[in-house]
Amino acid sequence: MIENLKKYGIHIQNEELLKMALTHSSFSNEHHSKNYERLEFLGDAVLELVISEYLFLNTPYKEGDMSKIRASYVCEEALDAYAKDIDLENYILVGHGQEKDINKTIVADVFESVLAVIYLECGLEVVKKFILDLIVPYIEKHIQFKYDYKSLLQEMVQTDKKSLEYVVTNEKGPAHKKTFTVEVQIDGMIYGRGIGGSKKEAEQRAAKDAYLKSSK
Repeated sequence: MIENLKKYGIHIQNEELLKMALTHSSFSNEHHSKNYERLEFLGDAVLELVISEYLFLNTPYKEGDMSKIRASYVCEEALDAYAKDIDLENYILVGHGQEKDINKTIVADVFESVLAVIYLECGLEVVKKFILDLIVPYIEKHIQFKYDYKSLLQEMVQTDKKSLEYVVTNEKGPAHKKTFTVEVQIDGMIYGRGIGGSKKEAEQRAAKDAYLKSSK
């Protein structure tokens, strides 16, 4: 059990599900177990919904401005900060060789995965309160994080009703130290490229490349 969840009134009964949320692929590959990747997908959607609703109900901003604010508070740097508020990094399971490299990407991914577990176990209202209790103080204090360029690019593309796809074009290195190259394609055309130590990091850099080019 993650001790700091208790002060938010959260008690997770399904310990196997919680363990999965804390398990990095390097650990699951060694122990032939499941990792957090599917849960991360769900947690990301829950987080975006809660913050979107908060901004809609509590700010007067236009759509584009709300998108930029949301992007700042759901980016990797922000999620890493929220995770550290509950000492989440102390519970992450990684494989040999990864112990000294639990980076922001992994911590942010696990935070989203834990949100998914809270949602599945406790329901939307509980996870919503937890998210707002953690994040609203940052918003009210106007603490700024880097933009989530994937969200900004998605918003831009939706306006023009274009298709958006991230394609891994290269993957190299051992399991605990991989490097990914990603292209972002809009309507089948390459708009940006990015390289990172995870697919998520490479996608962010590709999205930033494409967004900055398209914003000129």
